[in-house]
Amino acid sequence: MKKLNQFSVPGPSLPRDNGNLVPGELYLANESRFAETYYSEPLTTYLVGWKDPNNIEATLDFIAPPVDAPGRLFEFKKYLNAEEFYSEVDDTRAINADFKRIEYRGQDAQAKTINKGLTIRLDLDQYPDLDRAQQLATGRIMRRLLRNELRRASVALSALTGAGTALTWDTSAGKDPDQDVLTALISATDDSGIRPNRVLYGEVAWNKRGLAHRAQNTAGGFASSMQTPDQLAAYLGLDGAKVSKERYQQTATTKTKIVPDSVFGFYGEEGAGLEDPSNLKRFITPVEGGGRFRVYVQQVSAKLVDVTVELYSNIVAVATVGTFQLTIS
Repeated sequence: MKKLNQFSVPGPSLPRDNGNLVPGELYLANESRFAETYYSEPLTTYLVGWKDPNNIEATLDFIAPPVDAPGRLFEFKKYLNAEEFYSEVDDTRAINADFKRIEYRGQDAQAKTINKGLTIRLDLDQYPDLDRAQQLATGRIMRRLLRNELRRASVALSALTGAGTALTWDTSAGKDPDQDVLTALISATDDSGIRPNRVLYGEVAWNKRGLAHRAQNTAGGFASSMQTPDQLAAYLGLDGAKVSKERYQQTATTKTKIVPDSVFGFYGEEGAGLEDPSNLKRFITPVEGGGRFRVYVQQVSAKLVDVTVELYSNIVAVATVGTFQLTIS
């Protein structure tokens, strides 16, 4: 019998809740409880210093600069291009009058980051060094998640630029791939008023660029064919040029290029914020405890252990003008 404020309550006393799970008892599962129980601080810390050997994240960040969102549901400004380029001739003030008032309204938009993650199950009989096995599993999941995100970014970029302009870069006379890109940059600047500052080449498009330059059999052609992406970016007046070589397994026997045989021009800012005019942004909500990724380890039975990595992100087209796509054959 337990006494509660001078009253007797029949039945056994409830055990003190010390936060530990008791075998044989039923509990209400929730996200917070799961996080407390299975969160792996060592593996989450391991991801902070982890580096993908193929550096998929660099290409992902080049296409869709990461932006920390203040929460899962958040509001941002869609860039209204015309407002930036309005011009008037009545900006003079008359005596006893105020200056003309102008407004930058933008367009408020709402979005939500999406919870994404993958799990690998480890059998303890296969992995005598469990700590190392968990690290390897964490790295494999991260590479898969980043490849998934890069595919989404590539699809979003293709949708943003439309079908594009078809060009042939081959060994015939008179071909100048870099001039084609310069022409597209000028056209995109006329369209938006803001010059694209990044150009992304699919691997085949980059290869055909070099082939077309070398075939001209001129000093300028040979010199152009030897340029690195950084040198080409300087020549084109860009902040960066990048060649995507990433693949994904499309069928059991076939791999496919993530970025197609095209050249994409767009605007993107490193350290992008909620209101800058980057065409694509990858909004990321920090996971519980901070950071962009979180790792969980759950022993599901005597011999099986699950390793899970999660994140919250969403790739959004913020500004829809001033881009181009050249489809190369």
